[in-house]
Amino acid sequence: MFRSVRVRHFLIRREVKVMSDNFVITIARGFGSGGKEIASAVAKDMGIHCYENRILTLASEKSGLDRSRFLHADEKLSGSKLINTLRDLPRTMNPKAEDRGFKSNNQLFYYQAEIIKELAATESCVIVGKCADFILKDMPHVYSFYIEAPRAYCLPRIMKKMNISETEAHRLISKTDKYRADYYKYYTGGNYWTNPVNYDLTLNSARVGEQNCIELIKEYVKHREAEYKKL
Repeated sequence: MFRSVRVRHFLIRREVKVMSDNFVITIARGFGSGGKEIASAVAKDMGIHCYENRILTLASEKSGLDRSRFLHADEKLSGSKLINTLRDLPRTMNPKAEDRGFKSNNQLFYYQAEIIKELAATESCVIVGKCADFILKDMPHVYSFYIEAPRAYCLPRIMKKMNISETEAHRLISKTDKYRADYYKYYTGGNYWTNPVNYDLTLNSARVGEQNCIELIKEYVKHREAEYKKL
């Protein structure tokens, strides 16, 4: 098992450039805040794809490979082959609670990071979670957002979507958000998940409204991309 400093080392060893006509939106979110739905709607409105669970699914399938094989040009998924493989995998919009404590898996994270970097180099897209903001933080045309909401807003949403009691919803929100915070802290070398400095914008979906969050993200990205074209 590699230590987290080793993880950070191989994350930065391969330089990735976003194609000049492409952009990437990353979305981190509190459990029950509507972040996944917001990400999906932004992608749909902008005519691009949204990736979340499919990255983990593909990374899980490939993590049995030795890294040298994965990085070999003849065996590595890249470009359109990667895109087509991801799009063929099933996508879920249901809430995925983490009912367990965080345990690191550097091998799996390595493959997720490689997939995320390849996506960023290939097409405009929205990527949900997976420390994508950190993995792509030094690249241009990458815009990162954090969506959160008070417990009183998240609670009834999770109860309805998962058909569970209020007590169970409280427990799962706490467990899932702690898992995500521990995951982010480990793989970023001590940074904390809710740190607003990590993101272009942090949005409270309860106050702003989900539709307004969608519009704000789209307008922000359009504005930033227009600024790039002036350079």
